[in-house]
Amino acid sequence: MYLAVKKVIPTDDYKLIITFENNETKIFDMHPYLNKGIFKELNDINLFKTVKVAFDSIEWLNEADIDPETLYEESKTIKNVK
Repeated sequence: MYLAVKKVIPTDDYKLIITFENNETKIFDMHPYLNKGIFKELNDINLFKTVKVAFDSIEWLNEADIDPETLYEESKTIKNVK
């Protein structure tokens, strides 16, 4: 299922709160990625927090990105988000 990312908020514990185009908000845990390739650089919390919406997905200043389908399918729905 392809849903564009509309908003992303990084947390202090290497998770991303993501709102998709269907207005569903989910949380994506980056921990499994932080020891792989370019994502290793994101262990620097300051770099991790540079995440932004880019096109229909997300991107960091080091040009790392993740497919929006992966973000949607591997994240968990969260409730009571304001």
